[in-house]
Amino acid sequence: MSLDAILKRIDTDLPQALERLKQFMRIASISTDPAYDAQCEAAADWLVADLQSLGIAAEKRATPGQPMVVGHVAGNGPHLLFYGHYDVQPVDPLELWDTDPFDPQIEETAQGRVIRGRGAADDKGQLMTFVEACRACKAETGTLPCSITLFFEGEEESGSPSLIPFLKENAQELRADIALICDTSMVSPGVPSIASQLRGMLKEEFTLQGPRVDLHSGHYGGPALNPLREISRIITSFHDDTGRVAVEGFYEGVDEVPEDQLRQWENCGFDEQAYLGAVGMTRPHGEIGYSALVQQWARPTLEINGLWGGYQGAGTKTVIPAQAHCKLTCRLVGDMDPSAVRARLRAHVEARVPVDARIIWNNDLDGSPAAVMNTDRPEFDLARAALSDEWHREAVLAGMGGSIPIAGYFKEILGLDSMLIGFGHDDDAIHSPNEKYNVESFHKGARSWARILHSLARG
Repeated sequence: MSLDAILKRIDTDLPQALERLKQFMRIASISTDPAYDAQCEAAADWLVADLQSLGIAAEKRATPGQPMVVGHVAGNGPHLLFYGHYDVQPVDPLELWDTDPFDPQIEETAQGRVIRGRGAADDKGQLMTFVEACRACKAETGTLPCSITLFFEGEEESGSPSLIPFLKENAQELRADIALICDTSMVSPGVPSIASQLRGMLKEEFTLQGPRVDLHSGHYGGPALNPLREISRIITSFHDDTGRVAVEGFYEGVDEVPEDQLRQWENCGFDEQAYLGAVGMTRPHGEIGYSALVQQWARPTLEINGLWGGYQGAGTKTVIPAQAHCKLTCRLVGDMDPSAVRARLRAHVEARVPVDARIIWNNDLDGSPAAVMNTDRPEFDLARAALSDEWHREAVLAGMGGSIPIAGYFKEILGLDSMLIGFGHDDDAIHSPNEKYNVESFHKGARSWARILHSLARG
């Protein structure tokens, strides 16, 4: 296989590749909203057709929710399982978008050209970097350098309810030598990165029920229990003055980062001031004594994601609400057990519920532990060398602040180690208005995968 010819093909075909990505992004595949079910079906159909155009045996597989897409290419060398997801986040609040979120545009910015629109970075643009690498290989050689199974999910943004049953039912078909996942970012622009660890996730939601009904604040203001005031008191008890989580036993299973790993992270190219400044901050606001990088990669968190209750309309309504509501998430590291953290968190809240109030928990929310990658596998060294050649900078093994449960599921159900390589930037605004993906990330991402496939095939 001529790697130079494949890389040249990717360069030459970039305008057409961007047009294909635009077509894909125009499909409003919002998995969490049933109103977009037909669009999710359309996105799966688009992927099947695109893979089939490359001679890949691909098909759409039904699930109780959104369909999966599975494709197979037989070849020499190792057998790789590549995972991505075609569903996207909702676009609300729509008024904060500068353009139609499903009419992607190429824009010139101070950081170079970007493609703007929902799904650009999470995960359609990233998914297509791998597909475009495969397209170039097929065009130049008529085949792929490795045996590859492509596996695309349509419910990642809505909790993946169909994923585990599908993996269990199709485990034999999906097993491979290693899984590749492209749903992560680079440590800093231009610094290629492979995830060495991922934080886990615990989701919680509770309602504080106070009076039987909303009360007139003139009749009951003073003697009445106010759920908004009481829930605020509970929430302020979650952290101490140093930013440390004050839930008893919360840090069980959390270890400090070894000194040699800290030194590697300090030299990985991460710019703390640029990272914070991009979102209007001047300093980290987490645990005192830890850098922003360590806070993001290696420390657990308890974050309030939503807090509401009472009158929300225009003007004033003199009411004491009967209920107040809170949504929160915990990012988990090390050996933290999601079930144990949930029990401790609930005990902390329940111990602070005042007389005449009660807590109602949402028992339908899940949790997943942190994941540590098996970086001793030879594939990691091969991929690092390939990435370093493409980006002209040594690739780094980096922690990741986000949670990608699929890596844990692949290990638990399929027995597969995973290698997570992505080309996003921290300012891509994933899950937010005006999401974008740098054209350089898309272009060099495809070239990177071509290099990685070439290296893995040669061993």
